Amino acid sequence: MSYAKPWLSIDEQIALLRERGLSIEDHDRAAAALRESGYYRLSGYLHPFRVSGTEIDESGRHTTVVLEQYRPGADLDAACELLTFDRSLRLLVLEAVERFEVAFRTCLAHVLGAVSPFAHEDPAIFNTAFCAPRNGDDPRSEHARWLDRLEDRKTRSDESFVAHFREHYDGRMPIWVIVELLELGQVSRLYGGLRNDLATEVAASFAVPTKQLMRSWLASVNYVRNVAAHHSRLFNRKLVAAPKRASAEQVPALAHLVVGRAPKRFGVYEVLAVLAYLLDSVPSNVDWKVRTAELLSAFPAVDGIDVGSMGLVPAWLDEPIWSRRLREDGPVSP
Repeated sequence: MSYAKPWLSIDEQIALLRERGLSIEDHDRAAAALRESGYYRLSGYLHPFRVSGTEIDESGRHTTVVLEQYRPGADLDAACELLTFDRSLRLLVLEAVERFEVAFRTCLAHVLGAVSPFAHEDPAIFNTAFCAPRNGDDPRSEHARWLDRLEDRKTRSDESFVAHFREHYDGRMPIWVIVELLELGQVSRLYGGLRNDLATEVAASFAVPTKQLMRSWLASVNYVRNVAAHHSRLFNRKLVAAPKRASAEQVPALAHLVVGRAPKRFGVYEVLAVLAYLLDSVPSNVDWKVRTAELLSAFPAVDGIDVGSMGLVPAWLDEPIWSRRLREDGPVSP
């Protein structure tokens, strides 16, 4: 199918939204919102207000479809409130990821650096699968591929510290410098390839009991970071990389994710809870959890959609994980 929808002026966009049943009381405010955010982006926040219908295929199966018409009472201001909420949520996520990511890189470099300044080059610190040749046209191991990506990263970098190592040390960098150059995805792949003893030592620094759990959480944190960094809609997104759930015995602070009314598939709340847990091990964190809980509690009062769209049961905001803070001698309640 070829795309055939025409370009529309701002006034035509407003007319189309009204034609589809959306309430727009202030034309100028609607025009300003469309100029700032765009019709396509706003339509993502309007999606929950569209009418749903049912189609029956030739086999008699019923399928729910979302129609172009909006529910009675749906208005553009509600979508703008959701957009504003989502912007605040993305900023909180980026803050949390930055704090955790820097701390994780530092810990990883510290553990590997104790083995050797160039431990990342040594197959002995990795598991067998990470270093084994692969089948197919490219037989390089995952470790060799990772090292090649690292070299490409160094070649393309304009960081002054990279130039310093090129000029004085033939470009070879110790692991505590390398971690400053890598993207989170590359850090995660390096961690995934580690021997279990080293990976478990790193995980334990964040009170995470297993390498498997930490790998899953890293993937989820990287996923929401990318969504937030690209300014995409986050609040009611279905997670492509949902974090693995620890048992209540493994991580008591996150027991509410696996017992009681926990849904089988979560939204973004699950990653927020994981970030809150991980930040307990980051000394610079003071009130991120408090501010995040306050934002979630202030979810816009919009008809037809609530904080449950994030996979959140409101009572969960009373869980201790959302109120604990850190001080020098350990976590405490405010």
